Amino acid sequence: MSQPEALRDPAHDRRQRRMLIALAAFFFAPLAVAFFLYYGSAGWHPGKRVNHGDLVNPARPLPEVSLPLAHAGVQRADEQFTRPDFLENKWTLLYWGGGSCAARCRTDLYNMRQVRIALNRDMDRVQRVFIATGECCDWPYLAAEHPDLVTVRATPEALRLLRIFPAVNGIDPARADRIYLIDPLGNLMMTYAPDAQPKGMLQDLKRLLGLSQVG
Repeated sequence: MSQPEALRDPAHDRRQRRMLIALAAFFFAPLAVAFFLYYGSAGWHPGKRVNHGDLVNPARPLPEVSLPLAHAGVQRADEQFTRPDFLENKWTLLYWGGGSCAARCRTDLYNMRQVRIALNRDMDRVQRVFIATGECCDWPYLAAEHPDLVTVRATPEALRLLRIFPAVNGIDPARADRIYLIDPLGNLMMTYAPDAQPKGMLQDLKRLLGLSQVG
């Protein structure tokens, strides 16, 4: 055994290892606990609600589905379609409602737009999707106010998605005037009531984007 090895103190080495482990736990344990509490199956939540939306617990994986993109003046035979995974890889704020976009629809689309803009440098991590039922769409309004909105038609294929969305108080989710939040893995994880405040939605998204390295 060389002299430097003989002079090493095993107790000192153990103390150093314990210190490194403690430092690692100090930095990474809070993040791990936060993810477990937010996404885990434990079902534990603080008495004071952290999230402002209604948590879908457990989160519901959405199937891949390709839906026709709605464009002004485009006939159905010429429609282009979304990628099957268009609800993945980004956080998605989704509104499902009538293509004529009455007052409630306009308010929700406006709130979704303003929340996304308020994310500043993180806004590109979030997309907005409008699944339009019935006659689609009020193009002068959408073109003027929401040029970057992903608008798709709610064809029968969309029923594969609709069956997974929760009904609240027995109301069909396609008519509930709710905003739905989907994570970058394609999981439906939160919904917002028609009277939900945009400020709360923004706080939820900021918290989730800060925790997530995906999307």
